[in-house]
Amino acid sequence: MMDAVDLVVAYLEQIGVEFVFGVPGGAIEPLYNALARSARRGGPRPVVARHETGAAFMADGYARETGRIGVCCATSGPGATNLITGVACAYENEIPLLVISGQPSLHLQGRGALQESSGAGIDTVAMFRSCTRYSALVSHPEQMERQLVSALLSAYQPTPGPVHLSIPVDVQRSQMKNGLAYDLAHLLRPPSPVDYAAVQALSAQLAQARKVVVLIGSGCGEAISLIIGLVERIGAVFVVTPDAKGFISPRHPLYGGVFGFAGHPSATAAMNDEQVDLILVVGSALGEWTSNGWDESLLNDRLVHIDSCDAHLLRSPMARLHVRGHIRSVFEGLLAGLRADGSNAVSAVGEKRRFRKASADDPFKSASRGAPIKPQYLMRELGWRSPPDTRFLVDAGNSVTWAIHDLGMHDHRPSAGGWMRVTMNFAPMGWAIGGAVGTALANRAVPVVCITGDGSLLMNGQEMSVALAEKLTVVFVILNDGALGMVKHGQRMAGAEQIGFELPAVDFRLLAESMGIPGHVIRTAEDFDNLDLDAILRRSGPTVLDVRIDGEEVPPMGLRLKILGTEQ
Repeated sequence: MMDAVDLVVAYLEQIGVEFVFGVPGGAIEPLYNALARSARRGGPRPVVARHETGAAFMADGYARETGRIGVCCATSGPGATNLITGVACAYENEIPLLVISGQPSLHLQGRGALQESSGAGIDTVAMFRSCTRYSALVSHPEQMERQLVSALLSAYQPTPGPVHLSIPVDVQRSQMKNGLAYDLAHLLRPPSPVDYAAVQALSAQLAQARKVVVLIGSGCGEAISLIIGLVERIGAVFVVTPDAKGFISPRHPLYGGVFGFAGHPSATAAMNDEQVDLILVVGSALGEWTSNGWDESLLNDRLVHIDSCDAHLLRSPMARLHVRGHIRSVFEGLLAGLRADGSNAVSAVGEKRRFRKASADDPFKSASRGAPIKPQYLMRELGWRSPPDTRFLVDAGNSVTWAIHDLGMHDHRPSAGGWMRVTMNFAPMGWAIGGAVGTALANRAVPVVCITGDGSLLMNGQEMSVALAEKLTVVFVILNDGALGMVKHGQRMAGAEQIGFELPAVDFRLLAESMGIPGHVIRTAEDFDNLDLDAILRRSGPTVLDVRIDGEEVPPMGLRLKILGTEQ
């Protein structure tokens, strides 16, 4: 016989999960007992976050790096509700998570038990139902295995996302027959059906097209080499969404830049070129940031939308063609059906160079020595001076605008999961701090850089201490301008009242050192040039860079003002 929670942990081990991120409490104690037993034999182990939201962000970062489901847990009541922001973020960004919350014993429910959230008062199962693919209360031990399997399958089909199980503490302790009834590793293999009739129709349209633009989205990771192969064969121009920036070399002769929020004029020029008669959108949900605010140059009858997710295809009813299916399989079919000569590639390369020249937005140093470092210069140098396999996680706010626009890129990006990771749609401040911890735990072989702001750090900076406890190589780069920067600049650009954006002056080096984390204050470009970044990225353990950026530099956030209706 085994405890019901030992069954849960055994299934996690079966599908390769190494960590469960969370904060312990009375109503989830049996799960932590099971994790302690598991850790002693080298199985999944707990990682204790400082706040449940941080635990969900860590599970998100782990899932993005590994391709496996991220797991987070919390006790009942406020522990569960604290998870919701991170779970909602994963839901909107289609990140598979298993979320486990505790409940008081069944016989106590409805009697005012401490932190009860079973539905007699606060109903956390109902709360999670709006931001998960599956949310259920396990009310009997006999339900445990079936509910767990149903939840895990729902985390991947039909659209990836978080799932939630609420388990009363007495159900967690219940005895069950030892052994697993299902081979989840087999059941979770992604299906790869492809609409081959649509692939053939697209092949015919590509053969007739005069000029093609390909917009690469975040869902293209495992197919990126095939997509670039097709682009080169047909001589197309390709651009990327903000969350797909790191999939390709910035020096590829057919690359046109980032299209969407904080993107590049060259990408917009490529989309607006009247000679383009076919636009392929691949692996993108076409939300506000990835569609350049639903730009009419994209969303018209020149569009062909290629995606494995029906929910994404619902965003493009105006498209001339939808190609449903596993993206890698779709491009294998397209390449197999193409002519071998690639006769129109040379002229397209010439056009591409014109686009590149139009987008030369080189970062720059300050006008004089000793002046505050400009965020453009910081982004470019930080990217160039970090190893090619560095993972960058970028927080909401000014951080994401500067990183999308200016973060320097190497020619080679080996990670199918992306080199720069951001949150689209639901974009909570502080996500990158926890996400960086989860990423570093998932892959200790690469350095991880978290780019965040002083506002985000003041919300979630306590999670840096988890990186210290786990001896993770994470560099926390804090853009410190004493303000909620997007609020400040948005108010100025819109002519609104200047209110509510100021933050206190904080020395984040001292905050880091109080946790036992080494820190550096960077005030000027010269300070950054003199920093031994190579040594910092090699050391075991986190480092904080408190970068006092020039707060008067205006971030490239015009699209956001346009959508809000405050553009002047």
